[in-house]
Amino acid sequence: MRQIAILAGAAAVLILAGSAQAADVEVKLLNRGTEGVMVFEPSFVKIAPGDTVKFLSTDKGHNAESIKGMLPDGATPFVGKNGEDIAVKFDKEGVYGVKCLPHYGMGMVAMIVVGTPGNVDQAKAVPQSGKAKQVFATLFDKLEAGKTASK
Repeated sequence: MRQIAILAGAAAVLILAGSAQAADVEVKLLNRGTEGVMVFEPSFVKIAPGDTVKFLSTDKGHNAESIKGMLPDGATPFVGKNGEDIAVKFDKEGVYGVKCLPHYGMGMVAMIVVGTPGNVDQAKAVPQSGKAKQVFATLFDKLEAGKTASK
């Protein structure tokens, strides 16, 4: 009877440990997607601290890199190589702006929201140009809509 109790306890610990593991989210870098041309899909991702986003260079000629000023304090910037996948673990809560450098002016940007972001105003203050400005306006609207829905 004691062995059964020990085994049941060990199984419960393993099940709980498995459910507490960080998640992996895939974001495709595409020439054409459901939101138009030169896009990250999805372009808006909400994750928990410790989760990993895998940026998949589905169509060649793209990269994923963080945007200066659109990171929470203490977060490490990242730069993926053109045409290669990159996996980024997000440990710090906040808003992260991501761009494809070759297609940034065409609006190929994404927003990763980790936990409860405290750097929204800082991220909004980063100047954007071209279509990236319009896309980020839409992404910030999604972020605000999510805050309202969760209250």
